[in-house]
Amino acid sequence: MVRKTSVGEIVNHWILAVSCILLIITGYGFLFQLKPIGNLFGGFNAMKLLHNWAGVVFTLSLVASMFHYLRESLDFEPDDWQWMKVGGGYLSHKVKVPPMGKYNPGQKLYYLAILIAGIAIAASGFAIWLLPNDRGVRIVSHLVHNLSFALFIIAVPVHIYLGTLANPGTFRIMVYGTVPVDFAKKKYPKWMKEIDKQ
Repeated sequence: MVRKTSVGEIVNHWILAVSCILLIITGYGFLFQLKPIGNLFGGFNAMKLLHNWAGVVFTLSLVASMFHYLRESLDFEPDDWQWMKVGGGYLSHKVKVPPMGKYNPGQKLYYLAILIAGIAIAASGFAIWLLPNDRGVRIVSHLVHNLSFALFIIAVPVHIYLGTLANPGTFRIMVYGTVPVDFAKKKYPKWMKEIDKQ
């Protein structure tokens, strides 16, 4: 086995994931005023309290994630651009996929999108919560909040699918933090070469 993810990254990933899913479910309930979802959390008032504080947890976890992923997500190499040209091999098994490092460009772009949308949804959410009487701020904040929410409800299920069913063996990274050496050499050959040099 080779360690790909630290214990701190695993814990923070799950905090981010659980808070995000809670926010998506409760946010969906608020957006469409769905009483069954409200009742699930003890009514709309209780759900609002949960939504607000889950937002605080999500924001802190998102900030912590920047120490784990931001630097590598901003580092694009020639192989990354080639990977994007062939769609990472997801659209056709006949194309040649270039060797990848610790994270592929899809993961990097996903993280950057979630980070930007997460900052937008957090800032607008705090504005809605803490400045309820400012009509102008409220209108703009609701627009930003809903647009960011739309990205989340598309991106998160895709991320879950790609991290489980579409790529067997990758889910264990977020549970144990390790992967078999042979698997790592196949999926992340450039990263494994760096480890070998070290």
